[in-house]
Amino acid sequence: MMPKVAIVGRPNVGKSTIFNRIIGDRIAITDDQPGATRDRIYGHATWLSHTFSLIDTGGIELSDAPFLSQIKAQAELAISESDLVLFVCDVQGGIHPDDQLVMKLLFAAEKPVIVVVNKADNETLQSRFYEFYELGAEHVIAVSASHGIGFGDLLDRIVDLLPEKTEEPYAEDTIRIAIIGRPNVGKSTLTNAILGFERVITSAESGTTTDSIDTLFQRDGKEYVVIDTAGIRKRGKVFEGIEKYSVLRAMQAIERSDVCLLVLDASTGIQEQDKHIAGYALENDKALILVFNKYDQIPKTNETMSEWTRKIRQEFPFLSYVPIAFISALTASRIPTLFPLIDKVYENYSRRVQTAALNEVITEAMLLNPPKIHNQHLLKVYYTTQVTSKCPTFILFVNYAKSIHFSYQRYLENRLRERFDFEGTPIKLILRNRE
Repeated sequence: MMPKVAIVGRPNVGKSTIFNRIIGDRIAITDDQPGATRDRIYGHATWLSHTFSLIDTGGIELSDAPFLSQIKAQAELAISESDLVLFVCDVQGGIHPDDQLVMKLLFAAEKPVIVVVNKADNETLQSRFYEFYELGAEHVIAVSASHGIGFGDLLDRIVDLLPEKTEEPYAEDTIRIAIIGRPNVGKSTLTNAILGFERVITSAESGTTTDSIDTLFQRDGKEYVVIDTAGIRKRGKVFEGIEKYSVLRAMQAIERSDVCLLVLDASTGIQEQDKHIAGYALENDKALILVFNKYDQIPKTNETMSEWTRKIRQEFPFLSYVPIAFISALTASRIPTLFPLIDKVYENYSRRVQTAALNEVITEAMLLNPPKIHNQHLLKVYYTTQVTSKCPTFILFVNYAKSIHFSYQRYLENRLRERFDFEGTPIKLILRNRE
């Protein structure tokens, strides 16, 4: 598991801009108005071969709730979830009384803290960062998120203070299963059905599960961990407080899983949020199974399963390689069909392909369908090798890495899927210039 860094601070001090600058992408919404970030945002960052998770803890609405309680909630999130806290302050406004309150909470947690003094856009402002040592932190760094000043020093300090990896509590061959989906689709009921006993509370009211719950169990000589997660609501419907913590923990459960079971609700049909949640699993390179739950609640004919399979494929065209399971968690109907799928998908997710066979497939594919000139270069692949499994990742050593069109890369991925069994798992092709 990757170490975690949380960004906390008062409204409008530049937390989301710092988040975007560190991960190198404009994911968090930034705005001059306080509270522009309305839900927790979670990403990965890499610096000097060190990778860590980054949490933007925005969403403070001064007009809707007491200021101090919201600040405390943000700090408590950082305390409970992170290995390191970036406490962002505004050099232009100086030390605010609420900065001192947050610092007391962080000290009580005995977590490493870096005070990031933002908006130090010129030499005069940069010289004022020394006053922030009055907060009592050992590490204080001045930056300008809008101009990128000071981020090399900040990232160096982050990787110095972070552990390499957090401790993995399970054996290497344990299959970790995250059950994910919208609220009230039957995730906890499915967890209990898989385990064969009532491990987690179930209720018809959405939001019953507020944390990610791990349960280790054995079946047919194999070890599994099933992780029941809180329902992931769409942005704009995630409120402050405990529910936001729950969504964050659900995202972290996806990160530490091998196989995600995305639970769909037959009684309500497929919704856009189902696709967004599938996207979270794909962004984290996880194997996936679509679990069509509450199948007992819809009228059936001889064609019902085939019709729903076609509908699901139409709604998830980007998951054509993912298997579909039809179950009823409440009645435990067809639950035994899940485990062969989980085992198979995990095997494919862990698959390693011999280099000779891999190069044979790529060479044959390029002979059958030669690439076209792209970016003024014609793609030549000299050698292909697999560098990792979980998910299977392949490096193609080429003449010019930008000479491949996305459609041709998809073609090569499809040829690999035709030759080798990668059902249920994403695969990655990385082009690298041959030196």
